[in-house]
Amino acid sequence: MRIKIGKERIPWAMAAGRALLGPVLIAGERCGWNSLMLAWLVVAALFSDIFDGVLARRWQCDTPGARLFDSMADTVFYGCVAIALWIGQPQLLRANAGLLGALLVLEAVRFGVDFAKFGKPASYHSYLAKTWGLVMATAVVAAFAAPEWRGAGASLAVALALGIVCDVQGLAMSLMLPVWRKDVKGLRAAWLLRREMVGIARMPQHSFSL
Repeated sequence: MRIKIGKERIPWAMAAGRALLGPVLIAGERCGWNSLMLAWLVVAALFSDIFDGVLARRWQCDTPGARLFDSMADTVFYGCVAIALWIGQPQLLRANAGLLGALLVLEAVRFGVDFAKFGKPASYHSYLAKTWGLVMATAVVAAFAAPEWRGAGASLAVALALGIVCDVQGLAMSLMLPVWRKDVKGLRAAWLLRREMVGIARMPQHSFSL
């Protein structure tokens, strides 16, 4: 019996697959898989992250639920990446403990603010967040593929620092916007959205009687 899957489900399946790659990465690190294999898993996750959004927009199925699920899949995957790095290369995380700690604190603060204000995590997919995703994926690929490379720690530090900046931007956007919105590309876009929403809310309501 052949099961047909609508194309609108493909971006969901790609995001789910990306989340599932996280535990596979941890298992591979624990089992001593080849470092290039681990790096290719990260590359596969990166391409999944890029193309699930591209396909969702092309097929006009980039719903708020789909975009939020995409963000949560990223969080799960990179949480597993951190665990895998701790298992295989704890010295990298120890060398960047300050940046990593600051990033985790900001992530927790953002999650708390978003849940308190919107009832769910934000899903902005800003230009800065996309850049962070590329930089982080590159740093992680380098860490897995070339663990002896001296620049691995520095590239991870740059990625973590960019993540901190991205979280500060996301927190500012959440404080700025009165309601939840997906795919807000930056602070200026958030400010324009806020002005539009506040302007609509302040418009006088005219009633007409027949």
